[in-house]
Amino acid sequence: MTEIKRPGSNSPELVIVPDIALEATQQAIRNALEGVVTVGFVLKTVTVAKPLAAAGDYGAEDVMSEGATTGSAWQFANMGRVNGGSGYITKASIIWATTALTPRITLLVFNAAPTSVINDNVASTAVLPADKPPKYQGPIDLMALSDLGGGSEATVSPSTVGNLPLGFECAADSRDLFVLAVLRDAVTGEAAGAVMTITLTVEQT
Repeated sequence: MTEIKRPGSNSPELVIVPDIALEATQQAIRNALEGVVTVGFVLKTVTVAKPLAAAGDYGAEDVMSEGATTGSAWQFANMGRVNGGSGYITKASIIWATTALTPRITLLVFNAAPTSVINDNVASTAVLPADKPPKYQGPIDLMALSDLGGGSEATVSPSTVGNLPLGFECAADSRDLFVLAVLRDAVTGEAAGAVMTITLTVEQT
């Protein structure tokens, strides 16, 4: 314990301050003087859903998106706390609104839209040299989808396969992440227009 005379008083009265509280206050003062900012993690979950074009059977390494000729990357808004923000992807899940589908899917993560093929049911060309790091953040590998009577789904976390947690850093002028969904196995039971939902959970630093 530390005894401190009450500020602004000529009284001999003393204030008893626990040493741990005094040390925390002193450290906060030192951080302020040195320009140190202490920030904790903020958990954020973003979900993106698209009806897949799925005009025909998928081959292994085909891209999955909403358009056969006008597809786009899956855009996850505000994953960074600020422009150029960083963090870790700690969970990823896919739900495909068709039963009995069992492909493995890889999510390729970028901090801007990739320049590789993004149209549905077209063989992937990712990752292109133009999209190399620091634009390319890395892959998330999901295990085979499965179902219990509903949609086909898979979820990965640090306790499963999947390459998580995956560190990321947003582009200097953006808070978003962009994902390219690529099949690792062929699919023949697809349904045109069936909705695929991808959810990412991040710890923002």
